[in-house]
Amino acid sequence: MSSAPDHVAALSGDAPVRVLEDFAGGLVQLLSDGTVIRRTDINGLPLPSCPPTLPVEWKDVVYRPDHNLKLRIYKPAVEGDVLGAPPTKLPVLVYFHGGGFCVGSFDLPNFHACCLRLAGELPALVVSAGYRLAPEHRLPAAHDDARAVVSWIRAQAAAVHADPWLAERADFEKVFVTGDSAGANMAHHVAVALGSSSGSGGLRIVDDEDVTAAARVVGYVLLWPFFAGVERTKSEAESPDGPHVTLPVYDQFCRLSLPVGGTRDHPALNPFGPGSPALDAVAMPPVLVVVGELDLLRDRAVEYATRLEAMGKPVELVEFAGQHHGFFPVEPWGDAGDELIRVVRRFVHGRAPRK
Repeated sequence: MSSAPDHVAALSGDAPVRVLEDFAGGLVQLLSDGTVIRRTDINGLPLPSCPPTLPVEWKDVVYRPDHNLKLRIYKPAVEGDVLGAPPTKLPVLVYFHGGGFCVGSFDLPNFHACCLRLAGELPALVVSAGYRLAPEHRLPAAHDDARAVVSWIRAQAAAVHADPWLAERADFEKVFVTGDSAGANMAHHVAVALGSSSGSGGLRIVDDEDVTAAARVVGYVLLWPFFAGVERTKSEAESPDGPHVTLPVYDQFCRLSLPVGGTRDHPALNPFGPGSPALDAVAMPPVLVVVGELDLLRDRAVEYATRLEAMGKPVELVEFAGQHHGFFPVEPWGDAGDELIRVVRRFVHGRAPRK
């Protein structure tokens, strides 16, 4: 565990300030006085290989001014568009990045590469959102921000002066919410919030003053979701040696992201914990769950999909042989990434998922 830097190694009364948690050699440190020291000069993942050229534009937009939170919109050129013809409308894919709720950002090169591929090769209008990180902002802060992103999409659908890229390209009747790892956990919580919010399952989010403008969430894509529980699963107990997520890292993310005193059964992390809301009555559109065979959290993803299916939810589980947690952002342009794009493309543009 690293020592606190000199400028924070002051005395509080008679007790020296000490490091309580040190993640990744000082990337994030939690001190005993509650101070958080965060380095911003490390990506944390191997830089992605040079991608092929994709005709995708992107720009950053503030979606939550009260916390200065931004999102990045990716707009692909669509084959077949001709000068003077109405622009092709595209499904909207809302994307939340991974990082155990503690590290990462929407503009890191790996997540940026993932969104470039999703936008250019599905194709889709991708909205990749930043959110508040723990331990400065413990859960449910990230979940609150995820709901704020959906509210922002709703406002864009209803606005007379919406963002021009969305106004021109977005098919607000086809909104998908996705994320990897912690971001997939956030997508689940969006699904629960929307599916519990109205008699229509919350799938149609309509502006109160203009019922003709709407955004409709028609599916969720959960990539290796970050779920937890006090009782270890078989895949956790065996602790496969992943390149980035090991059992100690997983446990540390849980400690840093949960409210102080919370256990891994907290509703924020365990969708089936003793205090978690029942999902039987939650209305859900189709859900795609993707997991790697060698993922430490594999069993939790499989259990999630299995239990949703038992409740009658339209869910599809796809397992990637030989892959670890987070294989897509680790190598966005690899063979497994190619296959993932095909799986997500079929889900977004193709037939309904298998039951």
